[in-house]
Amino acid sequence: MQGAAMSAERVKVTVGVCGGVAAYKAVELVRLLQDAGLDPHVVMTRAAEEFVRPLTFAAISGHKVITGLWGEDAGAGTDESSVEGGSVIEHINEAQTTRVLIVAPATADTLAKFAHGLADDFLSTMFLATTAPVIVAPAMNVNMWEHAATRANIETLKARGVHVVEPGSGYLACGMVGGGRLAEPAAIAAVVGEILAEPAATTDLAGETVLVTAGGTREAIDPVRFIGNRSSGKMGYAVAGAARRRGARVIVISAPTALTAPAGCEMVSVVTAEEMRSVVMARLGEATVVVMAAAVSDYRVVRVAAQKLKRDGARTLELEPTEDILTEIVARRRAGTLVVGFAAETENVLANGRGKLERKGVDAVVVNDVSSCETGFDTNWNAGAFVTRDGVVEMPATTKSAMAGRILDEVVGLRVRATADLRGKARI
Repeated sequence: MQGAAMSAERVKVTVGVCGGVAAYKAVELVRLLQDAGLDPHVVMTRAAEEFVRPLTFAAISGHKVITGLWGEDAGAGTDESSVEGGSVIEHINEAQTTRVLIVAPATADTLAKFAHGLADDFLSTMFLATTAPVIVAPAMNVNMWEHAATRANIETLKARGVHVVEPGSGYLACGMVGGGRLAEPAAIAAVVGEILAEPAATTDLAGETVLVTAGGTREAIDPVRFIGNRSSGKMGYAVAGAARRRGARVIVISAPTALTAPAGCEMVSVVTAEEMRSVVMARLGEATVVVMAAAVSDYRVVRVAAQKLKRDGARTLELEPTEDILTEIVARRRAGTLVVGFAAETENVLANGRGKLERKGVDAVVVNDVSSCETGFDTNWNAGAFVTRDGVVEMPATTKSAMAGRILDEVVGLRVRATADLRGKARI
C-alpha cells in the first residue's frame, strides 16, 4: 500500500519498447526515469519480447508490462495483469493518464506506423490515442536509417510535434558502421526531463525574425576534397527550432549537415563561407535577431585544382582568409538588430569569448569548450557561457535543445534591456 501511494505521487510516463538489439538499453532508461522521481510504465511490441522478457521490466518498474491489446497479453509480470476488463480499452486509459510517451528503441516499422496512422498493436494504438508529448529514439541499421522512406517518416513526425532524439554513429549490431545507434539512455532521460519541465507555451519571440546560421562550411581543394570542420549543425538547428516554437519567424542558413530541417523554418542551403556570406547579407535586412551558430571556415585554398589531385608525394596548400561574416553583420545590421556570435574554444574559454565579443562588436557570444568528448562537436550535449558586456551567464552541461532554450531566454533579456534603454533615451 505504501509503495502504491508513493507511485501515485510520482509523474507517470510510458516507455514503449520495440524489437531490436537496443531494447536492452530500455531497461537502463526505465531505471534512470525512476531515479529522476518518475513513475515509468512499459509497453512492449511482440518483437521486443524476442530481445528482453516482460518480467525484466515488470520487476524494475513494479507495474505490469503491456504486450498486446487482448486478454492476457494486456499485462505481464504482476498480478495487475488479471484486472477485469483491463485489456480492450486499456490503451485509452494509458494514453490519457501518461504525461509523456517515450519510444526507445523506435524501429523503422514503428516509425512508419506512427507517421501513417496505422494502429495494429497496443503501442501504435496508444500513440494515436494520446495527447501527451511523444519522444521517439530511433535505432536501426544505417541503411534503414538513411533510407528515403525513413527520413520522410521522421520529417512527418517532427512536423506533427513529435520529439526525435537523433541516433548516434558507431558500430552497429549488424556489423556495419554508421548512424542508427540508439542514443544513450541518459540523453533520452534528459529530454524527458526537459519536456516535463517546460513552462506553458510562450510566444515571447513573436514579432521577431531570427536568422540562424548552422553547420560547418566547406572550402574546396579539388573536385573531391575540401577543408572542413567537425560541426554537426545540431546546436544551430536546436536554436532555430526553439525560436520557431516561441513564435519567431526563423530563417536558417545551413552549411552541409546530416540533420533534418527544423519544422516551420525557412531553409537556405550553402556550402562555402562565401556562399554563406552572400546569403546572410542578402537576408540581413529581414532579421531582428541574428544567431551565428555556424562553424565558418577561417581559410580557403587560393588555387582550387580543376581535377582531382593525385597522390604523388608531399604537397603544400596555399591558404587565404575567408570573409569575416560576423564583423560584416555588425557593420551592416539595421538599428535594433541583436547579434549573437558563437566561439568554439579549446583553451582559455572565457577569455577568448570575451575577446571575440570586443573584436566583433556583437551583443553577446555563446562560448563553449569543444575539447570535451561529452559536450564537444557532434554530440547531443553542450555546455558553455553566454557572455555580454554586462557579465557572464554560465550554462552547465545539458542537451543542446535545452541549451537552445537558455540561449533564447538570454536573447529575450537582451531585447527587454535594449527596449528599456531606447525608451530611456527618448524620455531624455
